[in-house]
Amino acid sequence: MERLPDPMGSRAVLIGTAAYRQLEQLPAVTANLRDLAQALGDPMLWGLPDRHCVVVTDPQDSSALLDPVQSAGEDAEDTLLVYYAGHGLRDADSSDLYLALTGSRANTGYTAVGYQHLRAVVRQSRARRKIIVLDCCFSGRAAKALTGGIIDEAAVDGAYVLAASPRDRVALAPDGEMHTAFTGELLDILRAGIADGPELIDLETIYQELDARLRAKNRPRPQRHQENNTGRLPLVRNRAATAEPLPAGPVLREEVRAAMLGAGLSLARMLRSAGRSRDALPVLRLVLQEGTPEPGAHNFAVQLELAELLADTGQSREAVEVLEQAFLQTRKSFGPEAVLVCRRLADLLQEAGNHIQACEVLKHALDLMEVGSAVAAESPE
Repeated sequence: MERLPDPMGSRAVLIGTAAYRQLEQLPAVTANLRDLAQALGDPMLWGLPDRHCVVVTDPQDSSALLDPVQSAGEDAEDTLLVYYAGHGLRDADSSDLYLALTGSRANTGYTAVGYQHLRAVVRQSRARRKIIVLDCCFSGRAAKALTGGIIDEAAVDGAYVLAASPRDRVALAPDGEMHTAFTGELLDILRAGIADGPELIDLETIYQELDARLRAKNRPRPQRHQENNTGRLPLVRNRAATAEPLPAGPVLREEVRAAMLGAGLSLARMLRSAGRSRDALPVLRLVLQEGTPEPGAHNFAVQLELAELLADTGQSREAVEVLEQAFLQTRKSFGPEAVLVCRRLADLLQEAGNHIQACEVLKHALDLMEVGSAVAAESPE
């Protein structure tokens, strides 16, 4: 059974260098970072929480670039996504790829960060799936480095590299366009979806669509390298996917309901990230009250967010009540969010001293995982 990466068990690090002291400025990179973070956090696409998506702008040194990746790699269990946009450099006498910092100079790799260092940090992550997206000149060298390094030295399960240009081509940042050529097309695919595409879009489908669009515009064509067929695992929902024809009324109500859930969750997360947690509480409560889904559906993401916020503000009893309501819905669902509801509820019950109830909830979580594994095993490849 296909499913998206678990947003609660995933991490993203978006790195971009737009300002340089000795290289050409790349103002489009700033828009790349902002809009890509927004797309990944969109509940209608993936719903990655803001706190799980770190944006690194204009890193000054290697630690500023690599430390956030290492930290995210330690926390990620499902998926680790690392994105870099900026100048890609070569040494004067080598074919290695270097990622430029604000003070980097052309043809001097030691003033930048070698791609092999980023590769090594990603390799150390415990995440089951690792994705590297490079929007820079000569980024196709990363696929070559992956083949010559990770496979020969120590293969990495679940690694996928998507690069903006072949190993000897320069990526484009077109004048007058908000984004770079590669990321602009990537964002359009994520936001608008792919007509006549599947309900869930995987990395390989994204690559094929990127290649077709960039080739049609006579722009540098992307490259990719993958391990263990990782590219066939879904990444985001396809916003352009067509549903079965239904009467106009029910479709409209469901669209409004979905929009309310998504907008409310995004607003609450924005308020939390700005330190306004107490303002986020009534937003989430209103979403749960007014945006209740149709019978058989659920809103675990909102309930989990509200419960975590309540616990953080010392309202543990209400947090337990919210998760108990969600727990009742898990008996009709076996997805990763249902398991996460059980885990969070068990943690709060244990903190409150209700150890027997916590054990019962965890047992139910194990049952859900077994059911999910059985369904996945029965599904055709």
